[in-house]
Amino acid sequence: MTHPAVATVGVVGKPDPLRTEIVKAYVVVKPEVSVTEQELQSHVKDRLAQYSYPREITFVEALPMTVTGKVIRKELKARAAGEG
Repeated sequence: MTHPAVATVGVVGKPDPLRTEIVKAYVVVKPEVSVTEQELQSHVKDRLAQYSYPREITFVEALPMTVTGKVIRKELKARAAGEG
């Protein structure tokens, strides 16, 4: 969320056969800004523990939100589980 190109983000655990679960991020990028998956992963690695970075990042237009403006992580987790 602290990267200058990121408007909002939702992070969930995604089932993984090797590691049981991996960190998956769904990112909404600010208009007219570009950023790569590798840039975001490096940004997170510099600020959090090495194992905490998102192994997968999906760029989306919008995230499912509640009326109070919170990300509905339950929907993101279901989407991640459905990706296989």
